[in-house]
Amino acid sequence: MRAAVFPETGPASVLRLVDRGLPLAAAGEVRVRIVLSAVNPTDTGTRAGRGVPDGVAPPRVPNQDGAGVVDALGEGVSDLEPGDRVWVWDAGFGRANGTAQEYVVLPRHQVVRMNDDVPFEVGADLGIPALTAHRCLTLAADGPARLAPGALDGRTVLVAGGAGAVGNAAIQLAKWAGATVLTTVSSKEKAALALAAGADAVIDYREEDVAARVRELSPGGPHVIVEVNTANLDLDLDVIAPGGNIAIYVGGKFSVPSFKAMLKNVSLDFVLTYTTTPEEKANAVAAVAEAANTGAFRVGEEAGLPIIRFPLDRVAEAHEAVENHAVGKVVIEVTAP
Repeated sequence: MRAAVFPETGPASVLRLVDRGLPLAAAGEVRVRIVLSAVNPTDTGTRAGRGVPDGVAPPRVPNQDGAGVVDALGEGVSDLEPGDRVWVWDAGFGRANGTAQEYVVLPRHQVVRMNDDVPFEVGADLGIPALTAHRCLTLAADGPARLAPGALDGRTVLVAGGAGAVGNAAIQLAKWAGATVLTTVSSKEKAALALAAGADAVIDYREEDVAARVRELSPGGPHVIVEVNTANLDLDLDVIAPGGNIAIYVGGKFSVPSFKAMLKNVSLDFVLTYTTTPEEKANAVAAVAEAANTGAFRVGEEAGLPIIRFPLDRVAEAHEAVENHAVGKVVIEVTAP
């Protein structure tokens, strides 16, 4: 089989396409033929040597997320069949083999069945972006542990960066769960994408007074803010509802205006999908799978997330596209559907 490998950390140019033997599925494992491998910023960070530490040194096959079909079952796996359409999550975390290869072997619980009418493009987006978004939307002490229709009825969610992959997922999942969703973007083009994702209102932070607009749209303030930029923290604390939650899924150092947070009894929560608890991850996987299987989670420009495609032999270009902040979901076409 063909596999993309980085023998050492560095720029995208370190990636190489190599031939490898077909891996075998051991007991409790599933071998998946990968149709689409998704590229996330965390994947390019790992390849560059600045990713989340997981104790695995190169050579490595990059990329955590992907979608494909079941190819072989290890002993004891009886609830899947060869040919089933599936999506996978955290494929390359804590192991050397991610999804940028024709076949990958994973533990059964990291292989999720999806309905036959769910496009592979959707499946490839259900790992890091959707699971991160789910955790951000379920942090509140008085909120749901697992999203479902009606779980966020009566709540308002503000999503920073609604045209990004996590922002798009947060909009779709929050709307599916019944929330009113506001979002911020940086251009008219991105505003159109956020509206296509289902946002109730979109605020262009380069053209509008965000705080004034949020107060107009939500006088009591959003209950949850899904935050991609810690520079927004002052603004978030100005507009959030008393007792609200700010979910931050980006790294970096920043100072906290603690008195502002104290006045409203606001909590700041930090999210990394890799290290959520088994229960939190299981809830996220189950909810995201349900949303996808019922048609509530979509991708493509008509759903606010354009698909940007590269063949496997251009894996380095796919990584560079993500590093250059491509608007949309970058996927690598690994094998034919």
